[in-house]
Amino acid sequence: MDAEDFTQIRDAVRRLVREVVVPREEEIDLHDRIPEELRGAAADMGLFGYALPEEYGGLGVDMREDVELAFEFGYTTPAFRSLFGTNNGIAGQVIARFGSEEQRKTYLPRLAAGELIGSFALTEAEAGSDPAGLRTSARRDGDGWVLNGAKRYITNAPLADLFVVFARTDPAQEGGRGISSFVVDATAPGVSLGAKDVKMGQSGAWTSEVFFDDVRVPADALVGEEGRGYAKALTVLSRGRLHIAGLCVGMAQRVLDESVAYAATAKQGGAPIGRFQLVQALIADMHAELLAGRAMVREVAARYDSGEDTSIGPSSAKLWCSEMVGRATDRAVQVHGGLGYLRTTPVERFYRDARLYRLYEGTSEVQRVIVGGGLLRAAGMPRA
Repeated sequence: MDAEDFTQIRDAVRRLVREVVVPREEEIDLHDRIPEELRGAAADMGLFGYALPEEYGGLGVDMREDVELAFEFGYTTPAFRSLFGTNNGIAGQVIARFGSEEQRKTYLPRLAAGELIGSFALTEAEAGSDPAGLRTSARRDGDGWVLNGAKRYITNAPLADLFVVFARTDPAQEGGRGISSFVVDATAPGVSLGAKDVKMGQSGAWTSEVFFDDVRVPADALVGEEGRGYAKALTVLSRGRLHIAGLCVGMAQRVLDESVAYAATAKQGGAPIGRFQLVQALIADMHAELLAGRAMVREVAARYDSGEDTSIGPSSAKLWCSEMVGRATDRAVQVHGGLGYLRTTPVERFYRDARLYRLYEGTSEVQRVIVGGGLLRAAGMPRA
């Protein structure tokens, strides 16, 4: 995208986030819902398809542009980005990168317009950090498939119009082999949902279980090559991890801004608490780690776009930035003192919201395994 055009898009997103979404954060947290007018504003701005190809109605941003937008989305409640995140990310990218031309024409324009919400159904109760252990099955039946199984912690499931479902099509294969991906209509007979999950944070971002009981789908519901679904999942998860790292940077910037503003004006003993050197130290540590995280994300995004590193770097960025924002939100609560523990204070909400970043799209422990194992294999260590 032309640099000037992208700057205009980023600035428009920044205004939407800071002038329209931020004032409604407490309402979103209280009611656990994104207001319809905010969904409409996001759709009007093209946010449901910013990362989808231009030829199918998206904006077609590259990874460097993607993370710059993530910095802006991360500045407010994560639920706002989550509303359109799966369309652009792990659900939409599977169709955009691996789907047939007919699948792309059928789904991507409507996903990009916000007419459809896509959901990525990979995780299961016993296959989270190791999704290769999933048990959902898909067996051939005539010229179609029949799916059976259950998925857990599925973002946007209660809103979804379609699911990108990962299921084992070859039960004789183990691990990541023999897994395929399918596009499944949310209204198909046999598809049902559990109750909305009640979470620690990220109110307004809905997740639930999804059940598939003898769900019949046609042959053309298969996305890409049979048995190669796990590789597709890893590919889109890597991009998603880098996006999450950008969101963490945006949140860290927000809680730093909140902390600086509070410390500059709140008084103890007749003087602003910002005069206290230990408060200054908390703020300085937040700032230094934020700068490191932002620089890291930008560098990794450039290497991702060049094809130089599409796996280890994104995992390192997700690891560092998700841990960094946890420290930032903790320090922000400390700067605010007792006020920081009250539900009406933004930093208290971000403290709860930030905790999820170290868990989803691969825990911090999984990222360490990916990074360490990848570097060692590159040095010649054989796989186990």
